[in-house]
Amino acid sequence: MGAGAAPRYPACVAEAWDEEQLVADGFERVYVELEWYDGPRAGIAEVNGRPHYFQGLDYDHADEADEYRVWPASEATVQLEREQWAIFARWNERYEAGTVGPESHPGQGGIDARYDELDLLLAPYRQVPDDARRLEGELRFDTGAHYRVEGPGFWFRWRPSR
Repeated sequence: MGAGAAPRYPACVAEAWDEEQLVADGFERVYVELEWYDGPRAGIAEVNGRPHYFQGLDYDHADEADEYRVWPASEATVQLEREQWAIFARWNERYEAGTVGPESHPGQGGIDARYDELDLLLAPYRQVPDDARRLEGELRFDTGAHYRVEGPGFWFRWRPSR
């Protein structure tokens, strides 16, 4: 999410999929986006039906799947991450509507006390553990908005790294 203005989906996103087709094709839900840089770099997504943190490895702008480190996230941690995500998503709605500016982004610190508290609580869980698995994540976008309270508008299909 970063501390600046909300990033936008790349203009090259040509196709969006409905949820039923995504599930049928083996894609899994993303609950939280923690970082976006030319694509999702970190967050929480389902991996084999269970919530996991994901952290991107070297991004090379290729048209193939990106490689990620993934590790399990507890239900309690996911709830806290989703709470913080909802704070961001509601801010983004106001930002997109033009009622607030980028200086009010909660990730800058000192703007939303609960957001800041969650940052401190969640920091240890966001660190990639030594035993994190390496997977390739193929990305697809759904038909909804990128930033919404229930989660970002993209999904992953995971496979073992080559």
